[in-house]
Amino acid sequence: QVQLVESGGGLVQAGGSLRLSCVASGRTFSSYAMGWFRQAPGKERDFVAAINWSGGSTDSVKGRFTISRDNAKNTVYLQMNSLKPEDTAVYYCAARRYSDYSVLPSAYDFWGQGTQVTVSS
Repeated sequence: QVQLVESGGGLVQAGGSLRLSCVASGRTFSSYAMGWFRQAPGKERDFVAAINWSGGSTDSVKGRFTISRDNAKNTVYLQMNSLKPEDTAVYYCAARRYSDYSVLPSAYDFWGQGTQVTVSS
């Protein structure tokens, strides 16, 4: 079992930055692919970014968000720059029991509780 705890959300003005963190329990973190998803009110959970065990990554927000991981700290990060009001959502961290990432929420086995990000205009 893996437990994930997100932090770093909050209220920020458009154009600002936030860095989300997700700390995972367990000794197998380094072998898991990790992902960030977000869900706005009344909408489905959408893919944001994912990273595999060795650091290869992909994202849906080109040029503004960057995912990274520190296996020594069991932590994955999401650096968000140039934030826009449409980025407002609850952001979730997820872990997958495989080393390769996926963009599908259904491919992930463990989820955090989410952290709210609100971007004001």
